[in-house]
Amino acid sequence: MTSPRYRSCFSELVQCTKQKNLLRGRAVHARIVKDGSACCVYLSNSLVNLYVKCGDLFHAKRVFDNIQDKDVVSWNCLINGYSQQGLTGSSLVMELFQRMRAENVLPNSHTFAGVFTAASSLSDVLSGLQAHTLAIKTDSFGDVFVGSSLLNMYCKSGAMAEARKVFDGMPERNSVSWATMISGYAMQRSAVEAFEIFKLMRLKDEKENEYALSSILSALADPEFLSTGSQIHCLTVKNGLLVFVSVGNALVTMYAKCGSLDDALKTFELSGDKNSITWSAIITGYSQSGDSCKALKLFSNMHLAGIIPSKFTLVGVLNACSDTAAVGEGKQVHGYLLKLGYESQVYIMTALVDMYAKCGSTLDARKGFDYLQEPDMVLWTSMIGGYVQNGENENAMNLYARMRIDHIMPNELTMASILKACSCLAALEQGKQIHACTIKHGFGLEIPIGSALSTMYAKCGSLEDGSIVFSRMPRRDIVSWNAMISGLAQNGHGNEALELFEDMQLEGTEPDYVTFVNILSACSHMGLVKRGRAYFDMMSDKFGIVPRVEHYACMVDMLGRAGKLDEAKEFIESATIDHGMCLWRILLSACRNFRNYELGAYAGEKLMELGSQESSAYVLLSSIYIALGRLEDVERVRRMMRFRGVNKEPGCSWIELKDGVHVFVVGDQMHPEIKMIREELRILSKQIKDEGYHPPDSVSANTCNDEELVAAFT
Repeated sequence: MTSPRYRSCFSELVQCTKQKNLLRGRAVHARIVKDGSACCVYLSNSLVNLYVKCGDLFHAKRVFDNIQDKDVVSWNCLINGYSQQGLTGSSLVMELFQRMRAENVLPNSHTFAGVFTAASSLSDVLSGLQAHTLAIKTDSFGDVFVGSSLLNMYCKSGAMAEARKVFDGMPERNSVSWATMISGYAMQRSAVEAFEIFKLMRLKDEKENEYALSSILSALADPEFLSTGSQIHCLTVKNGLLVFVSVGNALVTMYAKCGSLDDALKTFELSGDKNSITWSAIITGYSQSGDSCKALKLFSNMHLAGIIPSKFTLVGVLNACSDTAAVGEGKQVHGYLLKLGYESQVYIMTALVDMYAKCGSTLDARKGFDYLQEPDMVLWTSMIGGYVQNGENENAMNLYARMRIDHIMPNELTMASILKACSCLAALEQGKQIHACTIKHGFGLEIPIGSALSTMYAKCGSLEDGSIVFSRMPRRDIVSWNAMISGLAQNGHGNEALELFEDMQLEGTEPDYVTFVNILSACSHMGLVKRGRAYFDMMSDKFGIVPRVEHYACMVDMLGRAGKLDEAKEFIESATIDHGMCLWRILLSACRNFRNYELGAYAGEKLMELGSQESSAYVLLSSIYIALGRLEDVERVRRMMRFRGVNKEPGCSWIELKDGVHVFVVGDQMHPEIKMIREELRILSKQIKDEGYHPPDSVSANTCNDEELVAAFT
């Protein structure tokens, strides 16, 4: 390139490239074409480089394709340009590299740096390995930039053993190499190995930079390494590296994930330059720790500060709304994210669906679910779980069936949710089919599948199957133990339930409040009053569990079933919790069963004073007053029931037959086979009466039944 004209054009192109002046560069390009200088490979390469640096890869590719005698610089300009364009550009890099080799152009270190960067974006380890072999063969591996690019590829692909071999074999390392190796271990949650590399870096007198410190702090984001993370914090202060926003963000995240929210907040407040990542770290930290109110307050402050939230910030805020059932705030966040254009983000929509479902607004959750044309598996799981959480188990089953039709592969949480739906519906046959699906999909009996299966079988009364699942679980959580204890207690196997409770303690699993509800219920059904009292005292004395209404209810029921009605009354009146009407209702029922009308009247009047809205309480009290001959009190209760607008809720039951569930409601005539059912019932009633059966009358032979009383009152 000896011609002054060539040198002038070359000099102008270099200047345009430095200034990224595309308009002037295109004018130079036009002059080169007009003068017939485009055949010069040096000028053509400079043009490709100009367009690449200015982000105009379309024209860079056109100039490249018109070069007659491409040299390695021609290929490198385009390869390195595409390697910076993410997934789409990286695919083109691999195609260009293959063409380059097919045309027998020998790559150099700059080529490999671009190829390894592209392979890293694509997570294409195989192509990276092939290029690695060629780099060694062409003696290009000694270049520190090539080594760092190769190291980055292995780290991002999770191939840490290969990355460490590359790192240990590098003849020269720079700050990028050290930071990349530490970051690779951090991504794999290998904090010990990451810290070893960090210590080695300091021993080699390598100066810590913001990249290395950010990486090591992200590796130490675990409560186990809080002390070490605090030492790194001191090092950042000592070296004056807190001025970098990335370091401050990493510190806030580290403290938040370690559960040290006070330190996270102090670091956050001392950060001079806060960006959306800084705010996201502290908001998410408070949200995940359970302090959702603080998270929402911080989000409000972020908005006032004029910081635009990222999608990660909004996910944290929506999770905070979920935990506090703050549907009003959640709707405001929903409107805000629509304004920001995040409605197409799957992560955002999943958090939004989860928020609405946890707040009990399943209709809004379903609208969000249906908005995405191709919802992913996590979104399906959130919607199914939301239905189950809100007791809409039939909808959960229907959605799961649609999920199967659409060939969406479920995960463990999906299966656990749908098994819970089967438990609530007592749908044993469907539960068995779901069990078969868990085996088909390769899910074992680990938590949560094992717990959900044992619970489903226990609640459906299939104790043998539940016991088999329970015994085969490699590890049992408290939910599994509670499910089996409850199943045994509710199906007449109280002694076995108490034995299992002892086994649970021997295995080292501490009971929770649910465990004691099940144990006290078992004692109640077996009439073990003394043992029940011991368990009630054990709950607080040994395990520090404060008794809840459910435990008091079990104790009253236990005393009532044993006929110890006066003790039950004293127990209720000595209760230190606000039990509302629950305990008096249990005592009233027990008084009727044992014909203790005076105490029954006392319990019933307590319910009236508390404003009970349950028709059964009024019916029981009225029948007791009839038995006592106090007709004026019967009339008073009747007036009170009418005044308060109390109506009896219709009874509902269902039975599962083959592939269908038949639902029956009192007074309902809608069943398609109602005539046949009524005829069978008439025949059955006649047969049992012919055998000498007579319905029991717990109050008086002259007392009208409950249905007649309610009919009279309403």
